[in-house]
Amino acid sequence: MREEQVSDCGSITLEEWNGSSSTKLFKTATITASSSLSIQRSANRFNHVWRRVLQAFVPEGFPGSVTPDYVGFQLWDTLQGLSTYTKMMLSTQALLSAIGVGEKSATVIGATFQWFLRDFTGMLGGILFTFYQGSNLDSNAKMWRLVADLMNDIGMLMDLLSPLFPSAFIVVVCLGSLSRSFTGVASGATRAALTQHFALQDNAADISAKEGSQETMATMMGMSLGMLLARFTSGNPMAIWLSFLSLTVFHMYANYRAVRCLVLNSLNFERSSILLTHFIQTGQVLSPEQVSSMEGVLPLWATSLRSTNSKPLHKRVQLGVRVSSLPRLDMLQLLNGVGASSYKNGLIDLFFHNLSRTLVSLSILDVSSVLVCCCTLLQLSIYWLT
Repeated sequence: MREEQVSDCGSITLEEWNGSSSTKLFKTATITASSSLSIQRSANRFNHVWRRVLQAFVPEGFPGSVTPDYVGFQLWDTLQGLSTYTKMMLSTQALLSAIGVGEKSATVIGATFQWFLRDFTGMLGGILFTFYQGSNLDSNAKMWRLVADLMNDIGMLMDLLSPLFPSAFIVVVCLGSLSRSFTGVASGATRAALTQHFALQDNAADISAKEGSQETMATMMGMSLGMLLARFTSGNPMAIWLSFLSLTVFHMYANYRAVRCLVLNSLNFERSSILLTHFIQTGQVLSPEQVSSMEGVLPLWATSLRSTNSKPLHKRVQLGVRVSSLPRLDMLQLLNGVGASSYKNGLIDLFFHNLSRTLVSLSILDVSSVLVCCCTLLQLSIYWLT
């Protein structure tokens, strides 16, 4: 932002301002042009250098170009990445020791074949995971982000265990590679979804590039700390395991805090359930921040172990159920009423059209609740997007 002033003496004064919004501007220089050109910089050299360094790690226009939850998420994400690469050096050291690096009896072709099986298993696992869960990663980005890092920890644990089971070395390292392959797919897919969420000014590419710089810095620092830790704990199994387990606990805690910082403004199955249930009960619309605090980030099987008495709406609704998977008696009753909605014993069966083989079933108390759900869901979706 520049502001020009013309004085009575014929000189021109130009003030240079910089900032992401009108409320966060700061003067960077004052340029005066008369008989000679005079430049007076407002910021000191340290602040200028600091801003230049910061531009390599934060998006252009930060913080106005990203959502408010960006800073909290990136802070905890950097800490979890730091712990990951620190303990990765311990697991890599154990894996190389199990392969036989440094031993005279080890052969190059043997180590190459073992590494080939390890990588091949991981690639195959990544394809299978994408086939079964690829379409579910966008809507449940928080949960899969946690699961991805948990699987990464399991993979590192397998590498650390590999020297203890020399007879089953191939099986152990293949299981570890399989676990990490899930991490690669889930982490990459959820990162893409979160990048789109953070971008407020169509700057997803810039955010992705700066996130790469942050991760690279965390990687370098983590590997350096990991090398020091591996050197200090070398030959001491108790210290190695204590360090690894401590870093793993901190890693999962940092990941949990990171996903808890996220406030997603899109509606998935669970967030829609929370919105509808609260609206039907109170008539009030929750904000994205309120829904985020009520949303679960753990896998469904973990949350179902804690609450078995009353199931929330999103656990009682089944979308995309095939008619062919129902019992024969229920199938006959449903097919006789294809093309219309039926109500019997608290079960609502909705068919989209006469040739549809997709069933939406919802166990409720009365038919009016279904109508309220259908009408209010559209209203709440529009409210959230505005």
